[in-house]
Amino acid sequence: MTDIKDPSELNPTVLSPVHPEIQRYLDDLAGSTDTPVLLEMEELARRQNFPIVGRLVGLFLKMIAKSIGAKRVFEFGSGYGYSAYWFADAVGPEGQVICSDADPDNRSKAEHFLRRAGLWERVDFRTGFAQSVFQFTEGEFDICYNDVDKGDYPEVWRLARGRIRRGGLYIADNVLWHGRVTVENPVDIVPGWTDAIREHNRLTFDDPEFDASINPTRDGVIVARKK
Repeated sequence: MTDIKDPSELNPTVLSPVHPEIQRYLDDLAGSTDTPVLLEMEELARRQNFPIVGRLVGLFLKMIAKSIGAKRVFEFGSGYGYSAYWFADAVGPEGQVICSDADPDNRSKAEHFLRRAGLWERVDFRTGFAQSVFQFTEGEFDICYNDVDKGDYPEVWRLARGRIRRGGLYIADNVLWHGRVTVENPVDIVPGWTDAIREHNRLTFDDPEFDASINPTRDGVIVARKK
C-alpha cells in the first residue's frame, strides 16, 4: 500500500477506520443477535438510505449502558428508534429512554417497531427540536446520547454535560465523520459540519470533569464518563 503524504488526498467518503475484512468478521459475529424487528429496521435504513448506528454500535451501546446500570437515557435525535431499541433493552422494564425527533413520522415508525419488540413501554418519544425537548425535561441522566445534525454537536455537549450524573456517560455518534476530521480542507455535506465535530471532540476530551475515548467502529463513537 502506498503511503498517503497529504491528508487532502484522502477520499473522506470511503475512509474507514476498520479494515473491510475485519468489518465483515465483526458483522458476522453480530448476526447472532438477529431478530425480526431489527432486521426490518435495518432493511428500512438500507431502502431509504437512512443513517442508523448499525448492529455493531447498537450492541456496544447496549453493553456500555448495562455496564453502568443505566436506567434513564436521553437521546438527542432518535430517528425511527434504532438506537432506542438497544438502550431500551439495556435499561430494563423499570428504566426509561426519552427520545426526541422533529419528524412525527419517525415517532410513528418507532412505535410500530418498538411495540412489536416489547420495548415501547420503556420509551417516552417526544416530537420536537431535540435541544428544546431536553431543556424542558427535568433531572439528571445516566446517559445522554447525541446524534443530531452535526453542526449542533458542540451545543448539545454544552447542554448535556451538566445534566449527567457522576459516573454517567455522554455518547455521540459520527465523531470521525467518514474521515473528514482528518482532512485539512474537507468537502462537507453541509458547510461547517466537520469543524463543528472537531470542536465537539476537542471540547469533550479537554473537559477535566470527563474521561473520554473514541471507539472507531463504523463512523466513530465518542464515550465520555463523568468523574
